[in-house]
Amino acid sequence: MNQPITKSCLSEAQSHLIELFHRQPFCRIEGLRVRNGEPLFTPPPKVIQKLRMGSDNGPRSESSLPDFWLKRQMIELLETIAELGDGEIRSIDVQHGLPLMVEIERRPIFDLGCAHE
Repeated sequence: MNQPITKSCLSEAQSHLIELFHRQPFCRIEGLRVRNGEPLFTPPPKVIQKLRMGSDNGPRSESSLPDFWLKRQMIELLETIAELGDGEIRSIDVQHGLPLMVEIERRPIFDLGCAHE
């Protein structure tokens, strides 16, 4: 996904995730499950809305467009989800409708091939 991508190129689940970000441009999403590299919405993740006082907290303008180019942050998130394969994203911090920080719990990988004497 290193080349430019439009929303129309995405799967239904990926499009649904982007629409969620655009409807809640300042939020934290918790407990997003991933299966086969795709976001799942059953059960739905928890969405904690953040309101910026003195600012426009409404949906992003892209939410009304049928298609648009994805920004780099969104492409990186979709790549992260694809690489995860199966699992759960603990949280995604969203600002201005774009993913800013992602927390994924991973088990440490140890190299058991080395024997210490």
